[in-house]
Amino acid sequence: MRITGTLNSYIDRVSEEVLSAYELEKEKWLRNQSAARAARVRTLLRNEQADVAASEAILGYRLRQHHLGVMTWITGPPADGDTLGLLERATGEVSVQAGCDGRLMFVPQDESSAWAWLPLGGQRDIDMSGVNVKKIAGGDRIQFAFGEPAPGVAGFRRTHQQALSALAVALAAGPAAPPVTTFAEVAPLALMSGSLELLRAWVTETLGPLADDDDHNARLRDTLRVFLQENGSYKATAERLTLHKNTVQYRVRKAEDSLRHPIVQDRLRTELALLAAQWLGPAVLRPTGEPS
Repeated sequence: MRITGTLNSYIDRVSEEVLSAYELEKEKWLRNQSAARAARVRTLLRNEQADVAASEAILGYRLRQHHLGVMTWITGPPADGDTLGLLERATGEVSVQAGCDGRLMFVPQDESSAWAWLPLGGQRDIDMSGVNVKKIAGGDRIQFAFGEPAPGVAGFRRTHQQALSALAVALAAGPAAPPVTTFAEVAPLALMSGSLELLRAWVTETLGPLADDDDHNARLRDTLRVFLQENGSYKATAERLTLHKNTVQYRVRKAEDSLRHPIVQDRLRTELALLAAQWLGPAVLRPTGEPS
């Protein structure tokens, strides 16, 4: 019995040491692999010469296909502290919701954000309407920014740059930002938001009293924005907003009064300012009580 006890104790001790050594080596291997993947991604993004086949082997991801660039980040740490794990799982679920078929690439940037590329294969377009972040575990704290689908290595870079631009808009919006921001929706803002201070001044100058950050003017802005999207149709605007046609006419007239000019005058400028107000909210609107 003493021999058995001694032998078992020896086996347990050796097994623990072997397991510890294995875990240590595995951690080092994963760390090195992650570093190699991150380095190769940055090489591709810098447009440096890189063998495509070798890059695919290192990344475990096909470059010769259409890609969708993604930025994902979390607004508050999860209870278990596994932020990157939560982001990776959420990105995987978004990929499934969007109908992507294949292995995505997920590259952590820091403890609370990551880059990713969704594999689209031969798809040139992707329907993001089915993506619902709220359905994902921890989704109330996760945000996404997406580029546009693009092919090949050049597209790998371009969709990533677009996702970065969409991210800049979402961060500028702060708490007002929606869970999902796509480059297609905010492209004009992404290209003109180099200075948030200048953009805010331009929006308030363009919209006049309509730029006031209150419920009344928010309703007028939303109605006017939809009215312009519907090419000036009161009927289509009323149906889309579930309002009476007379209510739409009243709001559009009040919005014109705030603009101090007919809607058809400087229409593009007005639409861009309304787009900025929609996506950036308080970041570009005039606080209540602040003089015009």
